[in-house]
Amino acid sequence: MPALVHTVVPLLAAYLLGSLSGSLLLGRLRGIDVRRHGSGNAGGTNALRVLGWRYALGVVAIDIGKGALAAWLGLRLLPDPAWAWLAAALAVVGHVWPVWHGFRGGKGAATVVGGLLVLWPTAVAALLVVWLAVLVSSGYVGLATVSAALALPLLAWGLAAPPPALAYAGFVALFVAWTHRANLRRLHAGSEPRFERVWLLRRGRGRAP
Repeated sequence: MPALVHTVVPLLAAYLLGSLSGSLLLGRLRGIDVRRHGSGNAGGTNALRVLGWRYALGVVAIDIGKGALAAWLGLRLLPDPAWAWLAAALAVVGHVWPVWHGFRGGKGAATVVGGLLVLWPTAVAALLVVWLAVLVSSGYVGLATVSAALALPLLAWGLAAPPPALAYAGFVALFVAWTHRANLRRLHAGSEPRFERVWLLRRGRGRAP
């Protein structure tokens, strides 16, 4: 029983940490539930649209921080350090289905980054390159996020990452693609809004020679 407790409690704590939504907690200070505005998503991108970049930075800091904390606690409290990858995954699940906020949360990308910063920090730099490349070339935040998530298992496979990292990478790719399914449907239909301010390649094509 003690061994079971030492496993279950940190994993439950990881999920509960993930359930602390940055956009909803900070939104309460402004008397706003961001799920009722913009895209209806409780994440950093919608926070930026609804309340501006300062608010969005706070949201992203909280959402990354809770993923990092869940992974850190997993490394130190779980009987096997490999279980820290599961703790990181449960923090992502908590972000998407937060028990504190009626199981209506965000899409999980920032919390994924937080876990990786602790468990596999070098991967974050590679994913950031993919994310930025897709973002500035297309202007689609959702497409950039899904592309970065899909790149993670390819990176893990190419670097012969250990099985827990491979499993986490596969989970991230599938889960992030699923949480962004509405974005992908809108892309297919041609109705996905672009983030015009970061669509840099279009600006380059529009300049006079």
